[in-house]
Order: sequence, then C-alpha cells, then structure tokens
Amino acid sequence: MRRRVAACGLTAAALILMPVLGQAQAGPRLPAAAARVTSAPPASAPVAAAPADGPVLDRNFPDPDIVKVGPTYHAYATNGAGQHIQHATSTDLTHWRADTADVLPALGAWAVPDRGLVWAPEVYDNGSGFTMHYTAHDRASDRQCVGVALAPSPDGPFRPVGDGPLICPAAEGGAIDAASYTEAGQRYVLWKNDGNCCGLGADTWLRLQPTSWDGTRLTGAATRLVKQDREWEGPLVEAPTLVRRGGRHVLFYSAHFYSRDQYRTGYAVAERLTGPYTKAAGPLMTTAGFSGAVRGPGGQDVVTGPDGRDRIVFHGWNADYTQRFLYAADLAFADGRPVVRGSKRFHEAEDARVGHAVVRDAPLASGGRAVGGIDHADSHVEFRVFAASAGTHTLFVRYGNGSLDGAGAPVAAAHRLTVNGAAAGVVPYPHTGWDRWRSTAGTPLLLRAGWNTVRLAKDAYYAELDGVDVA
Repeated sequence: MRRRVAACGLTAAALILMPVLGQAQAGPRLPAAAARVTSAPPASAPVAAAPADGPVLDRNFPDPDIVKVGPTYHAYATNGAGQHIQHATSTDLTHWRADTADVLPALGAWAVPDRGLVWAPEVYDNGSGFTMHYTAHDRASDRQCVGVALAPSPDGPFRPVGDGPLICPAAEGGAIDAASYTEAGQRYVLWKNDGNCCGLGADTWLRLQPTSWDGTRLTGAATRLVKQDREWEGPLVEAPTLVRRGGRHVLFYSAHFYSRDQYRTGYAVAERLTGPYTKAAGPLMTTAGFSGAVRGPGGQDVVTGPDGRDRIVFHGWNADYTQRFLYAADLAFADGRPVVRGSKRFHEAEDARVGHAVVRDAPLASGGRAVGGIDHADSHVEFRVFAASAGTHTLFVRYGNGSLDGAGAPVAAAHRLTVNGAAAGVVPYPHTGWDRWRSTAGTPLLLRAGWNTVRLAKDAYYAELDGVDVA
C-alpha cells in the first residue's frame, strides 16, 4: 500500500500468452532414435524497459506519481530524505535527478505535523497551476486522510488549501492513496477507505468521486468500484490508478501488506466508468512474476513515454527491505488488458493449439490437465504471445519427463522451439518422472512488439507440457 509507519495499523507481462484454441489429437508414444539436447542461442534485440534491468532511481522513493510538463517528467513520492513529499525530474523516465527541496514544505493546519505520516502524493495540471492530493494524519479524527495543496509550478512549493482534509471518512478508517482521472470534461478523484487500519478489520473499497476542476472541492457522491475479495489480495486493496485503453476502463491497484514480498499489483476492467469492474483471475505483477528481480511491486502509476508508448512505474523493495526503489517497465494492452514487460504470466498448455497430441487429465498439473502424446514428427503445442515491446524475452516451460532410453535408464527429452515460424533452438527437459512437473531454467526468445507465435514441437523422447511463462 501507500503507507510507511503503522499509525493506525499495517496495510498492505513483458507479455501475455494468449491461447489459440485447436483440436487435440491423440497418438501413441514412439521411441526416439537419439536425444539431441541443445539450448537456443541468445538473440540481439533493441533496448527496452524491463524491471529486470534494475531500478531507474535507486533511492527510497515509494508510491510514485508522475506528471509530464513539456519535455520533463516530474515524479513525486512518499516522505523521505527529510521531506514531506519527494520530487525528482527526468526527460526519458530512465535517468532521474532528485530535488533537494521539499515541494510540500508545510502541511494543512488540520494535519499532525509528523513528516513520517505523509504519503502517496498525486499531482496534476489544473489549467491555472498544479494540484497535489496528499495523505496526512488528521488531528480531529485520528485517521489518515486526504488533503489538497496548490502550486504555480510542478516544482512547487505546494501550499495547503482548505480548513480541513478533502476526504476523511473516519468511521471507515479514513482515506488514503488519492489518484486523479478525467473523462468527458469531468475531473474525478479515486481513493481508498483505510478499513484495514486501527483494528477495524473493515473492507477496503476503491472509490471514484467527482471534484471541481482544481480538485479542491468534492462535487458529488463517491461510487464504490472494487474491494478486497480474492485470496491473493490478502486483507486489502489500495493505490488505484485508472486509464482508458482499447475502449475499456482499466483500474490498476495494489494489494496485500506493503511491507514485504507479498505486495503486488492487480487490475480490473469495465465498459463504463462507474463499473461494474471485473477483476483479472490473478495479479499482474508479483515478486515471483519478476523472478525476484523486483520485490513487492506496487504503488503504480501509468505514464506515456517519450516515444508515445505507455510505461508503468512502481516501487519495489531493496534486498534488506529498508528502501523502495523506483522501477519502470514497458506497458501495452492486448484486447484491452495490460501486459507488463518482465512480468511472467502462466498459460495452460491445454488451452493452446495442440497438434497430433492429446490433452489429458493430470491432477497434479496446473488446472488439472496437461498435454501429452507429443510423440510424432508433427506433434506440437502452439501459443500466441503478446509482447509489450520488441526484444529478447525468456521462455519458462513447465514440463514433466519420464522418458527412458533403450536400456531402461532415465533420459533427458527435448522440444524444438520456433518463434514466428523461425527456428529458435531446442528446449531441454531433464528427467523428472511422469506427473512430476518442473519449470525449465529459461530459454531466450526474440519477440516483436505485439502478437507472436511460439511453438514447441516433438524432438527427443517424450516430455509432456503443463504450461508456459514468458518474461
């Protein structure tokens, strides 16, 4: 989430594989003449943004928010470096210069003067200057609440306005994590009621509420969008970010406790601004999804890069969990759903195009099914792969291999790999035994931006497929 200190209580891919449905065909398992196990050679590729490349700002910079003014990107973050709100600038989203001045030098009179309780800024151009929404601790309610400050420049200084907080539902735990959205000439603020704080044990709703154009006044009632209702979300959702892409509203959010690897980013989609919003089956970004290269990815924002393409920016913990660094990754939308470069996404082999092989029940496999009988010269399993940006990605195959050689000894198996119809090497599968599923170490893939076709076909012996990840 967007909090640092337990004042009221704790809070919380590069591409997507899309299946191509086809008719599975069964066939007998035939012996292979010999095992040929090699790996695909690395391929050169243009430089693209992926979190595995490391943070773009390696200092504590949690809950990033970015606004572009002219050629300059202005990033704002939760308290740190002796400042209520941190500020940094960049022209390419990769190289950043941190500001030594506090862009919010004073809090509103309603707020407890505790720098450590100032969180999650949101800044936007209001036409006559710049608005900042920030979270601070309300004296009257003893809750974290959302306040407003204005400045003539994105560099600040932002000066608080109003006699009290803008949003402060004390009975629901207060309000945090404001974010702005504009549609059809109307400005909105998104926010979270902090229901997991203060021992309340209440639901955490992400809400949408109309405001005046400068964000200093609420002009209508709040609409509930989503709350925590998935096991992987833990006790909370927070940090909303709303965009419209491909004719759909896409609501990004963070979930679970912020303090360790379990923090993660999810999303939901809707045809109408006020919903209903349908959540994805699983999270978009996790520690495991980045293979540990980013820990606890969350507090996200979406911004357009210098090349006109979307980026997602977010924070992730350093190795000893003392700082949250700033990361950026390429972002694209496949059929209106987000795809983050570097974030693995698992897809079932049984949902892919299966040729001269068979989908069978496999209780220990993901989804309870797998593809076997990949035993013939023309046997294959083919996936459509959507890449957020062109370049070298990594294929991870979840397989089972119980093959034996002519003497009855365990032996490695392999599949031929092709990408967009071109040979890309061979994926080796060490022996595991049948119905013992394991993931490969990773094979490089050179992908183009957008849709690609990745095929695994019969090579040596008889590995079966549970599914694949690409990152």
